[in-house]
Amino acid sequence: MPRIPEDAMDVLFRDARSQNRWLPREVPRETLQELHDLMKWGPTSANCWPQRVVFTVSDEAKERLASIAMPGNQDKIRQAPATAILGYDLAFFDRMDVLFAHNPGMAEMFRNDAELAEVTAFRNATLQGAYFMLAARSLGLDCGPMSGFDNAKCDELFFPGTTVRSNFLCSIGYGDPDGLFGRLPRPEFEDVCRVE
Repeated sequence: MPRIPEDAMDVLFRDARSQNRWLPREVPRETLQELHDLMKWGPTSANCWPQRVVFTVSDEAKERLASIAMPGNQDKIRQAPATAILGYDLAFFDRMDVLFAHNPGMAEMFRNDAELAEVTAFRNATLQGAYFMLAARSLGLDCGPMSGFDNAKCDELFFPGTTVRSNFLCSIGYGDPDGLFGRLPRPEFEDVCRVE
């Protein structure tokens, strides 16, 4: 794989910021589709692909989601062109007959071990959430990832009667630079890494 250009690294990492306020500019459905079509190529273990996404774009859906968020997140959700509820399907293995067809025993392994299935779903969907943000940034969108909401109520409102559970939220759109906080520090390599 070739090294990507420095300006691409800036877009994806160095210059990217978590957004708090949004410009009144719509994100078309076609762009949401393009986002999915890009992020779907990120790897998951055994190609299990547990992530499930609900894009809240209507005023009604945004209000339902904002109603279960912490006060500091409510206006972010209402103002954003779209907020994705990034979830994970505890029964992801039901699709492995297509996604991992060359090894049908893998689906049975997860089906017969609920704890393993839950850990696998959560871990891989969280990883997919990172792919989601990188894909959004590569398409010129800003991201505002957040926790700070009632997961159980979110599941009742947006995933009723399913095996899908909410993980975290990510607003997407075109950020208002006036809403940014100062850049916070990051740890140095020596502070958090070691090579053995």
